[in-house]
Amino acid sequence: MDYRIEHDSMGEVKVPADKYWGAQTERSHENFPIGVGIETMPREITYAFGILKKAAAMVNNELKPEKMTAEKLSAISQACDEVISGQLNEHFPLVVWQTGSGTQSSMNANEGSADRGNEIANAKILHPNDDINMSQSSNDTFPTAMHIAAVIALEDKVIPAIDTLVKTFVRLEEENEGIVKSGRTHLQDATPIKFSQEISGWRSSLEKDKKLIQIACDELKELALGGTAVGTGLNAPKGFDVKVAEAVSKLTGKNFITSPNKFHSLTSKDEIAFAHGALKALAADMMKIANDVRWLASGPRDGLGEITIPENEPGSSIMPGKVNPTQCEQVTMVAVQVMGNDVAVGMAASQGNFELNVFMPVAAYNFLQSARLLAESITSFNNNCAVGIKANKDVMHHNLHNSLMLVTALNPYIGYENAAKTAKKAYKENLSLKEACTELGFLSADEFDKVFHPEEMV
Repeated sequence: MDYRIEHDSMGEVKVPADKYWGAQTERSHENFPIGVGIETMPREITYAFGILKKAAAMVNNELKPEKMTAEKLSAISQACDEVISGQLNEHFPLVVWQTGSGTQSSMNANEGSADRGNEIANAKILHPNDDINMSQSSNDTFPTAMHIAAVIALEDKVIPAIDTLVKTFVRLEEENEGIVKSGRTHLQDATPIKFSQEISGWRSSLEKDKKLIQIACDELKELALGGTAVGTGLNAPKGFDVKVAEAVSKLTGKNFITSPNKFHSLTSKDEIAFAHGALKALAADMMKIANDVRWLASGPRDGLGEITIPENEPGSSIMPGKVNPTQCEQVTMVAVQVMGNDVAVGMAASQGNFELNVFMPVAAYNFLQSARLLAESITSFNNNCAVGIKANKDVMHHNLHNSLMLVTALNPYIGYENAAKTAKKAYKENLSLKEACTELGFLSADEFDKVFHPEEMV
């Protein structure tokens, strides 16, 4: 392999000749051989750095034109556009398990943008620290990249996935409006419910989750950029923080603002923890929905069998003809992963000692994994399962009329205790509710028929 010699404040370093990174990136690459190729810094963070570095250069050109010249801005902007597009991914090799401030990934962005910018300009006009990192510090850029990446992931991936599944549930509600089935609480028979009402519960849960995520996004749109090393804004020109938030907003099409208190923004990750809590709530609801679907579809002969779902692949290597609810299973596994990630994010957020949190890479890694997994999981569940849900009307009708909890309809006429006696007699002697009620003398057959209408109990 061919190398070139780069240097930093600690001395010279050999760097692969075909890579845009510099000395500090290479040191990190060598010093942290942990999860290489598997647990690299999330690409969402790489893209966010491209956005914020371009925005910073734009504002520096406005506020410090003698230092950030038009020539430098042009070269930085083009290099950052390539970072944002993903063209330079191979030049961002660093892993999550590095410095807790993300300094090396920040310097990776500085060095990569500088080297590529110099190549574009065909002259060595850019320095990683003096130009790409002008008016900034790793301590304010990494939390800014986290927030940018989080907002984009939530608004552009997770929320659209939710909307797609909600749309499917709305259609299923309309298609199943007239079907009445047995309700269930505690995994036991309960009073009747319309199938459309059951589906509406799924839909409403997702709509609530969307609202919670949107609330979280509003908080995430506060950016630390401009706080520099410890929140004081040292070496950043007056007004840089406001203008750079405006520039990020222009580049992303999202309304970011500068944080009103940079001391908070550098040391506290409460917005990330709060937003991941909303993801955990979504995961919990998806767990519930997936479990409902696979239990309702259990069978085909020895389970509930109240609905059918698409048959996507063989379910057993030994039992011919077996088909399993695999989309439900992937959803529940993703939910478990997200719930585990929430512990990691919460623990990381609790470690903001003095002026800086140094658990940011692991928080970003887990947060973005959760967002990515949920978005892809929900989309897959919708396309490969939910869209094909069909009600088994005959089974629903049988289960409804076989339910002892229909006896609840008799409470106003014979009282709770007599209704309980009716249900217990029917169960023990394998009688219908009508037979048990009339044998006990609580109602005549005609009186029973007059008041007992299961389909009207919804």
